[in-house]
Amino acid sequence: MIEVKNVTKTYGKKEHLFTALKDVSFTIPSGTSVAILGKSGSGKSTLMHAMSGLDRPQTGEVVIDGQDILRLKAKEIDKFRARTIGFIFQSFFVQGNESVSDNVSLPLEIADVARGKRKAKIQAALESVELLDKLHSKAKNLSGGQKQRLAIARAIVNEPQIIFADEPTGNLDSVTGEKVEDMLFGYNKEKGVTLIIVTHDPDLAAKCDMQINIKDGQIESIRDAKLAKPTRKVQ
Repeated sequence: MIEVKNVTKTYGKKEHLFTALKDVSFTIPSGTSVAILGKSGSGKSTLMHAMSGLDRPQTGEVVIDGQDILRLKAKEIDKFRARTIGFIFQSFFVQGNESVSDNVSLPLEIADVARGKRKAKIQAALESVELLDKLHSKAKNLSGGQKQRLAIARAIVNEPQIIFADEPTGNLDSVTGEKVEDMLFGYNKEKGVTLIIVTHDPDLAAKCDMQINIKDGQIESIRDAKLAKPTRKVQ
């Protein structure tokens, strides 16, 4: 379970102060697929960064399985992310000059997984995204869709409890994008992993169990399809 409690994030000082998130609170049950929706500049990516510990808000709590990750020290939160969270970004962020295998290995190295255990994990992750035949290829030689599938393999190699995907199909054509979506939702259902997708695409959001709409740094509405609740305005 993820509990976001009264999170506020600001940038700048005095007359240059900008409030990116204002007193944001909600709860995400474990195993839920969630869309964080909003226009550009609404605060959705800032919210993802706060929820994952990539950025620290000025006030509030992010409680994951009973632990407030915002209280962890820098090294502790790095290890927590490596073991618990997987990330997928619109721009892939793969290391082009490294092999596909080395790209997927990175989270295992950060999490201090023994070298002898890495090979099987890497191969299993690549097999699940149909890239095992590219094991020794340079990442720069992959197509856009293959790079995004590589990013998924890297995100799931440590069998994380939570996956954050920031506009995961934004740079893909519709056919390739749909295949990537199927992989993400399939993994969510099969493994019971919490999937959090930051998007401005209402069609992608409609596939999620829960939709959180954010506007000007505040929660505008939340819809929980699992509970068959209609969209409700958050006061």
